Amino acid sequence: MKQKDLSPTPFFAELERAKSEVQKDAAAGGLAFIDMTVSSPLRVGLPFDVTPAVDVVKQEFNLWDVNPAGTLKAREAVAEYYRSRGGNFTPEQIILTASTSEAYSILFKAFCNPGDAILTPVPGYPLLDTLAELENLECYPYFLKLRREKAGKERCGDFRFVLDTDSLLSAPSNAKILLLVCPHNPTGHSVSLSEWKEVVRFCEERNLVLVVDEVFGDYRYSEDVRRSWEYVSVLRHPERSAAKSKDPVPPKCPIVWLNGLSKICGSPQVKLGWMAVYAPEAIRESIHETLEYVADAYLSVSAPAQALAAPMLKQSAAYGARISERLQQNLAALREKFPSKYCPEILGGWYAVIRLGGDDEEQTLRLLKEKHVLVQPGFFFDFDEDGWIVISLLQEPSVFAEGLRRICSL
Repeated sequence: MKQKDLSPTPFFAELERAKSEVQKDAAAGGLAFIDMTVSSPLRVGLPFDVTPAVDVVKQEFNLWDVNPAGTLKAREAVAEYYRSRGGNFTPEQIILTASTSEAYSILFKAFCNPGDAILTPVPGYPLLDTLAELENLECYPYFLKLRREKAGKERCGDFRFVLDTDSLLSAPSNAKILLLVCPHNPTGHSVSLSEWKEVVRFCEERNLVLVVDEVFGDYRYSEDVRRSWEYVSVLRHPERSAAKSKDPVPPKCPIVWLNGLSKICGSPQVKLGWMAVYAPEAIRESIHETLEYVADAYLSVSAPAQALAAPMLKQSAAYGARISERLQQNLAALREKFPSKYCPEILGGWYAVIRLGGDDEEQTLRLLKEKHVLVQPGFFFDFDEDGWIVISLLQEPSVFAEGLRRICSL
């Protein structure tokens, strides 16, 4: 295999040089540097206090249960997490991983051969392409498109991203997996019931495995936004769910939901994720055997991480409320500065996209050099037109507001 060139592109090399100079200037008393790309709660004053959880279970750190799916206690904790949010997964449907990235790797090994294709959303997070490339797979795009909702009597129509289901029809014959990110990074799109039905129908017709990355699932900005598993009748508690499916027939394709402590508890350093697996009865056993076979080759989930699952997930709702309060405050500030025309509606997650116009590389470098504000350029996420930037909603509110003020003054 030819060695991959890992040197930075001219743009990112220039961005790093400018960032270093700006940080030096700020340290010397110049204009403060504002990072509007921050993606970890650990860096913005929102750490999850893991000490009480450690104190409760540290005696379990030296225990080792050789189970490719993970310890029963940890899987029960994950199942309870779903139950507390209206879901109906059993411990037997849960397979623990060291991260969501590892879950992708397991799925790619289990269901694909080198040279196969996976279907990924565009715009989208570039890590998906990297993970596929590491498994010698090809990424084939389907698209999210910007649409203006019909205007109401007293307000202008809102812009939002929607799933272009027609773009799925060009998928190659060697596609094996469709990746759905919900809520989507970076657009904030969350799949609707009608979109969900179209995606599931497509996967059934093409014999695809549907993989749903819902690491931002706890962070939604409307009660009308559903978790995608609520659309599957066998995976929800009808008495606790507002989602009313008119078609109770279970999907005929395998579906795997990915999540973990990285976003739920703001604790990527703990390194615990999972797969929640649905499969039709006829292939359920073989699907689980295949996934566990791959997981058993690595057994990468540490005993401490599995022991921490139960006490940390018990605190996840309270912790998520803290994160959500921060996100909502910053989202309100963003809406004051940028109407929907420039910042499409965000249904979930902790990122936002802003359309500034012009060349996004130039805008990103100008913001950094002139305003000392770091953002991500839209091309990094494969937006189909120039002028987009991506920011995080996690930053401390006063810092976030100042960052917005500087962006508007560009």
